[in-house]
Amino acid sequence: MERSEEIMRMNGVRLAERVVPVPKSISHSAQLMLHGSVSKDGIPINASYEMPMPDDHDAWRRLRSATDAHYASMLKAHRSDVAARATAAQIGSATVHIATPSDLRNSEIVYIDLHGGAFVFGGGNACRENARSIADLHGIRCYGIDYRMPPDHPFPAALDDCLSVYRYAVQKYGADHVIIGGRSAGGNLALATALRAQDEGLTLPACLILLSPEIDLTESGDSFSANRTLDVNLPNPLISANQLYANGADLAHPYLSPLFGTFTATFPPTFIQSGTRDLFLSNAVRLHRKLCKAAVVTELHVFEAMPHGGFGGTEEDEEIAQEVGRFLRANVRGMPDSSVR
Repeated sequence: MERSEEIMRMNGVRLAERVVPVPKSISHSAQLMLHGSVSKDGIPINASYEMPMPDDHDAWRRLRSATDAHYASMLKAHRSDVAARATAAQIGSATVHIATPSDLRNSEIVYIDLHGGAFVFGGGNACRENARSIADLHGIRCYGIDYRMPPDHPFPAALDDCLSVYRYAVQKYGADHVIIGGRSAGGNLALATALRAQDEGLTLPACLILLSPEIDLTESGDSFSANRTLDVNLPNPLISANQLYANGADLAHPYLSPLFGTFTATFPPTFIQSGTRDLFLSNAVRLHRKLCKAAVVTELHVFEAMPHGGFGGTEEDEEIAQEVGRFLRANVRGMPDSSVR
């Protein structure tokens, strides 16, 4: 009995301090990425960055400006071979970057892309360039939604923007020719958009593509502890950004944490990707189990040692793109072959 009480008081597993090595089971370029993402003392470089408190709006604005400037410098330093052209349009309250590939192989299908960035970053040029990349990759138009973000536009502004663009796309293309995809916070919005469309009686999209989705803003899953600091891209929780986005709303609400939504067999086929070192791994695993129990067509792809967001252009990242393309061809009528670069 004493031993049982001691275990209950501990409420977890105590790990001896140790270094988790970069595995040799991944590509050489992925190994280099992991090596290059930590300082000499083995601490992830990204762990040194702290997010402001939720109510410090000026600090969030400064951080977003700095992030935008960093991305602009990255774009300037790395020439891209993406050929798709993009134009900006206003659809309801949302700015949308409509990217059209030079080799448009099916004009009747559209991919709605919802960018990541903790609901605060990733808009503007980053959103546009991601839409161009997706359009080039799949040979179809991509609508990159430059959704409104906090601190000026907290929940539900971003979700409202996504739903309004989805309504427009359904009218223009038909729901069975609309794909909704997103990475990280964008994966949250993709899933939440489908749930809200379901609740409002709209026809659901052909399928969903969720890449390392941030779908539990309460951060209740096992990997939020097990992979903390081990994820070199996202070593720390995002609870401050989550609270900023929610603006006082219940973080467990399904439109904020769509992992807690209700799913039935009529829900769209859903592709889910994560990595064994992804802080959000539990999100992917738990969603996959829920969808399986609801008899939804779903696939879960977990990549060895991959942190949040991938390795940044390795053969593993190319494999994700190939798997996404295969899934789209299996679930979207008329979907052309992808062109993985």
